[in-house]
Amino acid sequence: MDKRVIVMVWVTMMALAGFLPAVAAEDEQDFLGIITGDVKSTAHQIGMDINALVMRSNIHLAVFTSRGSVENIYAVYQRPGNHLGLVQSDVLAFVAKVDSDPRLKLIADKIKWVYPLYNQEIHILGKGEIHNLSDLDDKRVAIGYAESGAYLTSRLIFEIAGVRPRQMLAIGDSQAMAALKAGSIDAMVMVDGFPVERLALEVAPADGFHLIPITHDGIRAFYPASRIPADTYPWQAADVDTVSVMALLVAYDFRNHHCNTIGNVAWLIKENLDWLRFYGHPKWKSVDLSEPVSGWEQYPCVTNFTSATVEAETESSPVRKPNPVADAIEAVFRP
Repeated sequence: MDKRVIVMVWVTMMALAGFLPAVAAEDEQDFLGIITGDVKSTAHQIGMDINALVMRSNIHLAVFTSRGSVENIYAVYQRPGNHLGLVQSDVLAFVAKVDSDPRLKLIADKIKWVYPLYNQEIHILGKGEIHNLSDLDDKRVAIGYAESGAYLTSRLIFEIAGVRPRQMLAIGDSQAMAALKAGSIDAMVMVDGFPVERLALEVAPADGFHLIPITHDGIRAFYPASRIPADTYPWQAADVDTVSVMALLVAYDFRNHHCNTIGNVAWLIKENLDWLRFYGHPKWKSVDLSEPVSGWEQYPCVTNFTSATVEAETESSPVRKPNPVADAIEAVFRP
Protein backbone atom coordinates (compact mmCIF):
# COMPACT_ATOMS: atom_id res chain seq x y z
CA MET A 1 0.00 0.00 0.00
CA ASP A 2 1.26 3.51 -0.84
CA LYS A 3 2.75 5.37 2.14
CA ARG A 4 0.45 8.35 1.57
CA VAL A 5 -2.63 6.10 1.73
CA ILE A 6 -1.31 4.54 4.93
CA VAL A 7 -0.88 8.02 6.46
CA MET A 8 -4.43 9.04 5.52
CA VAL A 9 -5.87 5.83 6.98
CA TRP A 10 -3.79 6.30 10.12
CA VAL A 11 -5.03 9.87 10.58
CA THR A 12 -8.64 8.77 10.27
CA MET A 13 -8.19 5.90 12.73
CA MET A 14 -6.41 8.08 15.27
CA ALA A 15 -9.05 10.77 14.98
CA LEU A 16 -11.83 8.27 15.62
CA ALA A 17 -9.92 6.84 18.56
CA GLY A 18 -9.19 10.28 19.99
CA PHE A 19 -5.40 9.88 19.99
CA LEU A 20 -4.61 13.07 18.09
CA PRO A 21 -5.24 16.38 19.88
CA ALA A 22 -8.11 18.28 18.34
CA VAL A 23 -8.83 21.95 18.17
CA ALA A 24 -12.32 22.87 17.06
CA ALA A 25 -12.38 24.85 13.85
CA GLU A 26 -14.30 28.11 13.78
CA ASP A 27 -16.91 26.59 11.46
CA GLU A 28 -17.82 22.97 10.96
CA GLN A 29 -15.30 22.98 8.13
CA ASP A 30 -12.55 25.51 7.38
CA PHE A 31 -10.86 25.79 4.04
CA LEU A 32 -7.32 27.00 3.46
CA GLY A 33 -4.79 26.69 0.67
CA ILE A 34 -1.02 26.22 0.80
CA ILE A 35 1.24 26.75 -2.22
CA THR A 36 4.36 24.59 -2.28
CA GLY A 37 6.48 23.70 -5.32
CA ASP A 38 6.95 21.16 -8.09
CA VAL A 39 4.87 18.02 -7.61
CA LYS A 40 8.07 16.00 -7.03
CA SER A 41 9.62 18.55 -4.67
CA THR A 42 10.22 18.18 -0.95
CA ALA A 43 8.20 21.38 -0.47
CA HIS A 44 5.15 19.74 -2.01
CA GLN A 45 5.51 16.67 0.20
CA ILE A 46 5.82 18.91 3.27
CA GLY A 47 2.55 20.56 2.23
CA MET A 48 0.91 17.16 1.81
CA ASP A 49 2.15 16.13 5.27
CA ILE A 50 0.57 19.23 6.82
CA ASN A 51 -2.66 18.48 4.97
CA ALA A 52 -2.70 14.91 6.31
CA LEU A 53 -2.33 16.28 9.83
CA VAL A 54 -4.89 19.11 9.85
CA MET A 55 -7.68 17.27 8.03
CA ARG A 56 -8.40 15.55 11.36
CA SER A 57 -9.60 18.90 12.78
CA ASN A 58 -11.98 19.67 9.93
CA ILE A 59 -9.47 21.99 8.33
CA HIS A 60 -9.45 21.31 4.61
CA LEU A 61 -6.09 22.34 3.22
CA ALA A 62 -5.78 22.46 -0.55
CA VAL A 63 -2.15 21.82 -1.57
CA PHE A 64 -1.14 23.70 -4.72
CA THR A 65 1.90 23.07 -6.88
CA SER A 66 3.92 26.01 -8.17
CA ARG A 67 7.08 27.09 -9.92
CA GLY A 68 8.72 27.88 -6.57
CA SER A 69 9.33 30.49 -3.88
CA VAL A 70 9.08 33.62 -6.03
CA GLU A 71 5.67 32.55 -7.27
CA ASN A 72 4.68 31.47 -3.77
CA ILE A 73 5.34 34.73 -1.97
CA TYR A 74 3.42 36.72 -4.55
CA ALA A 75 0.59 34.15 -4.60
CA VAL A 76 0.17 34.38 -0.82
CA TYR A 77 0.10 38.17 -1.18
CA GLN A 78 -2.46 38.46 -3.97
CA ARG A 79 -3.92 35.14 -5.19
CA PRO A 80 -7.27 34.09 -3.67
CA GLY A 81 -7.15 30.75 -1.90
CA ASN A 82 -3.39 30.77 -1.27
CA HIS A 83 -3.39 31.58 2.44
CA LEU A 84 -0.10 29.83 3.25
CA GLY A 85 3.09 29.19 1.31
CA LEU A 86 6.59 27.75 1.54
CA VAL A 87 9.23 30.38 0.75
CA GLN A 88 13.03 30.39 0.82
CA SER A 89 14.62 32.78 3.31
CA ASP A 90 16.78 34.40 0.61
CA VAL A 91 13.63 35.27 -1.35
CA LEU A 92 12.18 36.86 1.77
CA ALA A 93 15.42 38.79 2.29
CA PHE A 94 15.36 39.98 -1.32
CA VAL A 95 11.79 41.25 -0.99
CA ALA A 96 12.62 43.04 2.27
CA LYS A 97 15.83 44.71 1.13
CA VAL A 98 15.42 45.57 -2.55
CA ASP A 99 13.71 48.94 -2.89
CA SER A 100 13.70 49.24 -6.70
CA ASP A 101 9.99 48.37 -6.89
CA PRO A 102 7.49 49.88 -4.40
CA ARG A 103 5.29 46.80 -4.79
CA LEU A 104 7.89 44.75 -2.92
CA LYS A 105 7.39 46.89 0.18
CA LEU A 106 3.65 46.22 0.04
CA ILE A 107 4.37 42.48 -0.15
CA ALA A 108 6.87 42.68 2.73
CA ASP A 109 4.32 44.50 4.88
CA LYS A 110 1.66 41.84 4.40
CA ILE A 111 3.65 38.59 4.48
CA LYS A 112 4.39 37.14 7.93
CA TRP A 113 6.23 33.97 8.85
CA VAL A 114 4.45 31.16 10.64
CA TYR A 115 7.39 28.82 11.33
CA PRO A 116 10.93 28.16 10.14
CA LEU A 117 10.84 24.62 8.80
CA TYR A 118 13.84 22.95 7.17
CA ASN A 119 17.03 23.58 5.24
CA GLN A 120 16.86 23.39 1.47
CA GLU A 121 20.21 22.25 0.12
CA ILE A 122 21.54 23.63 -3.16
CA HIS A 123 21.87 20.66 -5.49
CA ILE A 124 23.88 21.24 -8.66
CA LEU A 125 23.62 18.12 -10.79
CA GLY A 126 26.17 18.01 -13.58
CA LYS A 127 28.07 15.93 -16.06
CA GLY A 128 31.10 13.95 -14.92
CA GLU A 129 33.66 16.42 -16.30
CA ILE A 130 32.32 19.24 -14.10
CA HIS A 131 34.13 18.96 -10.77
CA ASN A 132 33.53 22.31 -9.05
CA LEU A 133 31.62 25.56 -9.35
CA SER A 134 34.24 27.28 -11.49
CA ASP A 135 33.88 24.54 -14.10
CA LEU A 136 30.45 26.00 -14.89
CA ASP A 137 32.13 28.94 -16.65
CA ASP A 138 31.01 29.01 -20.28
CA LYS A 139 28.63 26.09 -19.68
CA ARG A 140 24.89 25.74 -20.22
CA VAL A 141 23.11 25.63 -16.86
CA ALA A 142 19.39 25.33 -16.05
CA ILE A 143 18.59 27.48 -13.02
CA GLY A 144 14.84 27.01 -12.56
CA TYR A 145 11.86 29.06 -13.62
CA ALA A 146 12.15 32.83 -13.13
CA GLU A 147 9.40 32.42 -10.52
CA SER A 148 11.44 29.86 -8.54
CA GLY A 149 13.68 30.38 -5.55
CA ALA A 150 16.37 28.39 -7.37
CA TYR A 151 16.54 31.10 -10.03
CA LEU A 152 17.36 33.82 -7.49
CA THR A 153 19.76 31.58 -5.52
CA SER A 154 21.60 30.53 -8.69
CA ARG A 155 22.02 34.11 -9.87
CA LEU A 156 23.33 35.12 -6.43
CA ILE A 157 25.85 32.30 -5.99
CA PHE A 158 27.19 32.68 -9.53
CA GLU A 159 27.57 36.42 -8.99
CA ILE A 160 29.38 35.93 -5.67
CA ALA A 161 31.71 33.25 -7.06
CA GLY A 162 32.35 35.11 -10.32
CA VAL A 163 31.03 32.20 -12.38
CA ARG A 164 29.86 33.13 -15.88
CA PRO A 165 27.86 30.35 -17.55
CA ARG A 166 27.44 30.65 -21.31
CA GLN A 167 23.69 30.19 -20.85
CA MET A 168 21.43 30.30 -17.81
CA LEU A 169 18.17 28.68 -18.83
CA ALA A 170 15.02 29.60 -16.89
CA ILE A 171 13.28 26.24 -17.19
CA GLY A 172 11.62 23.88 -14.71
CA ASP A 173 13.14 20.78 -13.15
CA SER A 174 11.34 18.30 -15.40
CA GLN A 175 12.47 20.05 -18.58
CA ALA A 176 15.97 20.56 -17.17
CA MET A 177 16.36 16.87 -16.32
CA ALA A 178 15.31 15.90 -19.85
CA ALA A 179 17.75 18.43 -21.32
CA LEU A 180 20.61 17.19 -19.13
CA LYS A 181 19.98 13.60 -20.20
CA ALA A 182 19.81 14.69 -23.84
CA GLY A 183 23.13 16.50 -23.53
CA SER A 184 21.72 19.91 -24.44
CA ILE A 185 22.76 21.40 -21.07
CA ASP A 186 25.73 20.70 -18.80
CA ALA A 187 24.20 21.12 -15.33
CA MET A 188 21.01 21.99 -13.50
CA VAL A 189 20.41 23.73 -10.17
CA MET A 190 17.76 22.59 -7.70
CA VAL A 191 17.16 24.15 -4.28
CA ASP A 192 15.27 21.62 -2.19
CA GLY A 193 15.58 19.62 0.99
CA PHE A 194 17.15 16.20 0.59
CA PRO A 195 16.12 13.60 -0.33
CA VAL A 196 14.51 15.12 -3.42
CA GLU A 197 12.13 12.67 -5.09
CA ARG A 198 13.06 13.66 -8.64
CA LEU A 199 16.77 13.08 -8.01
CA ALA A 200 16.09 9.77 -6.30
CA LEU A 201 13.84 8.39 -9.04
CA GLU A 202 14.98 9.99 -12.29
CA VAL A 203 18.78 9.72 -12.05
CA ALA A 204 20.60 6.41 -12.49
CA PRO A 205 24.30 5.56 -12.08
CA ALA A 206 24.49 4.93 -15.82
CA ASP A 207 23.66 8.60 -16.48
CA GLY A 208 27.11 9.58 -15.24
CA PHE A 209 25.85 12.63 -13.33
CA HIS A 210 27.02 13.76 -9.92
CA LEU A 211 26.44 16.55 -7.40
CA ILE A 212 28.89 19.43 -7.69
CA PRO A 213 30.23 20.69 -4.34
CA ILE A 214 29.90 24.32 -3.26
CA THR A 215 32.77 25.31 -0.97
CA HIS A 216 33.37 28.92 -2.01
CA ASP A 217 34.07 31.07 1.09
CA GLY A 218 32.21 34.06 -0.31
CA ILE A 219 29.06 32.02 -0.85
CA ARG A 220 29.33 30.53 2.64
CA ALA A 221 29.39 34.04 4.06
CA PHE A 222 25.77 34.37 2.90
CA TYR A 223 24.53 30.76 2.90
CA PRO A 224 25.25 28.30 5.73
CA ALA A 225 27.43 25.30 4.94
CA SER A 226 25.60 22.02 4.59
CA ARG A 227 26.34 18.45 3.57
CA ILE A 228 24.38 15.92 1.56
CA PRO A 229 25.38 12.56 3.08
CA ALA A 230 26.62 9.68 0.96
CA ASP A 231 23.87 7.37 -0.29
CA THR A 232 21.19 10.04 0.03
CA TYR A 233 20.59 9.06 -3.60
CA PRO A 234 21.23 5.59 -5.07
CA TRP A 235 23.87 6.98 -7.44
CA GLN A 236 25.71 9.14 -4.83
CA ALA A 237 28.69 7.31 -3.31
CA ALA A 238 30.28 10.09 -1.22
CA ASP A 239 29.33 13.06 0.96
CA VAL A 240 28.85 16.30 -0.96
CA ASP A 241 29.57 19.65 0.69
CA THR A 242 27.19 22.40 -0.32
CA VAL A 243 25.21 25.29 1.17
CA SER A 244 21.56 25.64 2.12
CA VAL A 245 18.76 28.12 2.60
CA MET A 246 15.91 27.93 5.11
CA ALA A 247 12.38 27.12 3.97
CA LEU A 248 9.76 29.03 5.93
CA LEU A 249 6.03 28.62 6.20
CA VAL A 250 4.50 32.06 5.58
CA ALA A 251 0.99 33.50 5.64
CA TYR A 252 -0.87 36.59 4.54
CA ASP A 253 -1.54 38.97 7.43
CA PHE A 254 -5.22 38.12 7.88
CA ARG A 255 -6.87 39.72 10.90
CA ASN A 256 -10.31 38.11 10.71
CA HIS A 257 -11.72 34.65 10.00
CA HIS A 258 -8.55 33.05 8.67
CA CYS A 259 -6.52 34.32 11.62
CA ASN A 260 -7.72 31.67 14.05
CA THR A 261 -7.72 28.93 11.43
CA ILE A 262 -4.08 29.55 10.55
CA GLY A 263 -3.29 29.75 14.25
CA ASN A 264 -5.00 26.39 14.64
CA VAL A 265 -2.82 24.90 11.87
CA ALA A 266 0.30 26.27 13.56
CA TRP A 267 -0.74 24.76 16.90
CA LEU A 268 -1.40 21.37 15.30
CA ILE A 269 2.06 21.37 13.69
CA LYS A 270 3.71 22.32 16.97
CA GLU A 271 1.85 19.72 19.01
CA ASN A 272 2.29 16.91 16.48
CA LEU A 273 5.90 17.27 15.40
CA ASP A 274 6.66 13.73 16.50
CA TRP A 275 3.89 12.41 14.26
CA LEU A 276 5.19 14.47 11.32
CA ARG A 277 8.72 13.22 11.96
CA PHE A 278 7.56 9.62 11.96
CA TYR A 279 5.10 9.64 9.05
CA GLY A 280 6.21 12.64 6.97
CA HIS A 281 9.16 13.54 4.81
CA PRO A 282 12.56 12.91 6.47
CA LYS A 283 13.17 16.66 6.62
CA TRP A 284 10.68 16.93 9.47
CA LYS A 285 13.30 15.29 11.69
CA SER A 286 15.46 18.42 11.46
CA VAL A 287 12.68 20.98 12.02
CA ASP A 288 13.21 23.38 14.93
CA LEU A 289 10.19 25.66 15.24
CA SER A 290 12.00 27.88 17.75
CA GLU A 291 14.83 28.81 15.36
CA PRO A 292 15.02 32.62 15.14
CA VAL A 293 14.01 34.41 11.95
CA SER A 294 15.59 37.83 11.61
CA GLY A 295 14.13 40.76 9.72
CA TRP A 296 10.54 39.53 9.57
CA GLU A 297 7.60 39.47 11.97
CA GLN A 298 5.96 36.24 13.03
CA TYR A 299 2.27 36.17 12.21
CA PRO A 300 0.53 37.57 15.33
CA CYS A 301 -2.34 35.11 14.95
CA VAL A 302 0.16 32.27 15.35
CA THR A 303 1.77 33.67 18.48
CA ASN A 304 -1.58 34.63 19.99
CA PHE A 305 -3.30 31.35 19.16
CA THR A 306 -0.48 29.02 20.18
CA SER A 307 0.19 30.84 23.45
CA ALA A 308 -3.54 30.93 24.26
CA THR A 309 -3.84 27.21 23.51
CA VAL A 310 -0.91 26.39 25.76
CA GLU A 311 -2.43 28.38 28.46
CA ALA A 312 -5.84 26.88 28.20
CA GLU A 313 1.42 15.72 -10.10
CA THR A 314 0.84 18.49 -12.40
CA GLU A 315 3.38 20.84 -13.89
CA SER A 316 2.95 24.59 -13.70
CA SER A 317 1.69 26.42 -16.77
CA PRO A 318 4.49 27.33 -19.18
CA VAL A 319 3.05 30.84 -19.46
CA ARG A 320 4.78 33.22 -17.09
CA LYS A 321 2.36 35.36 -15.09
CA PRO A 322 3.05 38.93 -13.88
CA ASN A 323 5.09 38.94 -10.67
CA PRO A 324 6.84 42.03 -9.28
CA VAL A 325 9.30 39.91 -7.29
CA ALA A 326 10.46 38.13 -10.45
CA ASP A 327 10.61 41.49 -12.26
CA ALA A 328 12.78 42.95 -9.50
CA ILE A 329 15.17 39.99 -9.65
CA GLU A 330 15.53 40.50 -13.40
CA ALA A 331 16.19 44.22 -12.86
CA VAL A 332 18.93 43.56 -10.30
CA PHE A 333 20.79 41.11 -12.53
CA ARG A 334 20.16 42.88 -15.85
CA PRO A 335 23.50 43.64 -17.58
